[in-house]
Parts: sequence; C-alpha cells; structure tokens
Amino acid sequence: MHKRKQTTPDRDALSTNMKEQPTCEERIGSELQSTLDTLRDLWKSYCEGEEYCEEHNTNMSEYHLGFDYVAPDTFKDQDEGYFRYQLSWGGPSDEFRFFVTPGRHGYEPYRIEYWFLDWWDGASRRLHGEDRNLLNEIFTWFDDMGCVESAIEEIT
Repeated sequence: MHKRKQTTPDRDALSTNMKEQPTCEERIGSELQSTLDTLRDLWKSYCEGEEYCEEHNTNMSEYHLGFDYVAPDTFKDQDEGYFRYQLSWGGPSDEFRFFVTPGRHGYEPYRIEYWFLDWWDGASRRLHGEDRNLLNEIFTWFDDMGCVESAIEEIT
C-alpha cells in the first residue's frame, strides 16, 4: 500500500487561498452583529435566572473560551494591556478587548473593542451605545466573579 505524503500549506499558499475569501474587514460587520445577538440572548437568560439558553444550546458561563489579561508588549506594536474575552480560536477567531483604568469599584473599561481574526488578517470595531453597555455589564460580571483579579495575578 502506497502512503501519500502529507504536506502542510505554507504561508504563501494560505495567503493565496485567503485572497479568494472575503477579508476580515468585509466580514466583521455580520460577525459582530451575530455575536452581539447571541450574547444579548445569553445575558438576558442569565439575568432572568435561567441556567441554560435553549435557543443557543449553551449558557453565559460556557459560551466563551477564556477571560485573561494580555500584558503590554505581549505582541508586536501592542503598547497597551487589555483584558481579553475570547469567544473562539483558530481560523477564524473572535474576542472582545477591554481597556481599563482602576476605579473606585475595581477596574472600569474606558474602551471596548471587538476583534475578528483569520489567518494573517484581522479587523476590529470599537463598541458604542447599547453594544458597549452590554459588554460593560459582562465585564462587571467577570469582575464580580473575581476573574479580573485572577487574570492579573496569573501574569504577576
């Protein structure tokens, strides 16, 4: 029996294939809207005391991959640290980034961004209005559970 040699596509091959696909910038609007719609439903269920959201087959606590702190200079050209609420990973991945300052009641986000990333491509949007309010509530939820302090302790 002849074994076929497995090859891994190189970056140029992946890049060529990606040119055939819509860019992250072209996709981010619909991805962000879909993610926000899901989070609104999950958050509403959680706030109403429901442990499970049947519509999305999950709950608030299980919807994300992780919540952590990304220290300044972790990545090239990243001067500012942020808390990352990571929803998916790989190609594509998406996450919310909370840029915070210490406040009277813990950390307070002064900027919240959504990032959509896919193999050497990425796009982001700054949240405003209702969308920002929703993610600010979710950040407070993480803070109240001790996740914010725990994320900081993990890097120190």
